[in-house]
Amino acid sequence: MSKTIIALDFSSRKEVMDFLGKLNEPAYVKIGMELAYACGLDIVREVKEMGHKVFLDLKLHDIPNTVKGGMKNLAALGVDIVNCHCAGGIEMMKAAKQGILEGTPEGCERAKVIGVTILTSVSKEAMNNELGIDGEVIDTVVQYAKNAKEAGLDGVVCSVHEAAAIHAACGDDFLTVTPGIRLAGNDANDQKRIATPEYARQQGCDMIVVGRSITKAKDPATTCALIEEAMA
Repeated sequence: MSKTIIALDFSSRKEVMDFLGKLNEPAYVKIGMELAYACGLDIVREVKEMGHKVFLDLKLHDIPNTVKGGMKNLAALGVDIVNCHCAGGIEMMKAAKQGILEGTPEGCERAKVIGVTILTSVSKEAMNNELGIDGEVIDTVVQYAKNAKEAGLDGVVCSVHEAAAIHAACGDDFLTVTPGIRLAGNDANDQKRIATPEYARQQGCDMIVVGRSITKAKDPATTCALIEEAMA
């Protein structure tokens, strides 16, 4: 299975199809709010029908019953990974998992459910002063990961810098999906806690999410292959 998830941060179906046409084979892709809100969930169905695996990154965060209902409907799309915010609490995360279990069609493999810990755009200063959470980012991330495991989730979204601590606390089979990955020399943009694919591998990250470094490359297929090789 690919360890590289390509972020389809586009605003139109045409952009998506133009990009996917540059790849040599089916890929693991992330569909987030920008694309889902622009094209609706039909874009998820279409990308799946093309043979790609999909991480549906909508970050559900609401009362447990609402999240359960939302996840139940998303399960019918046949996506491979979905997520919710760990900040919603253990009961909400349990409801998210239950929604996926109830909504998965009979005979189909259910989507993995992962929890978003602290966004990679959030610094320690912002976490302390704006969110009102004291201490170090890594301590909050690990606590959120432990909550996610208690809720029955399959893993979490975290920065590369927290992956090793999460595995130490939650086990090697607890999935760590890490955004904020850039090739050396690429701009960080709005991410704060970022790293290269090589560093992600060294830290034990299970899967990485890469956006502009692949989607803006002159040869996305070759770039993706090089990143996959770096993670191998």
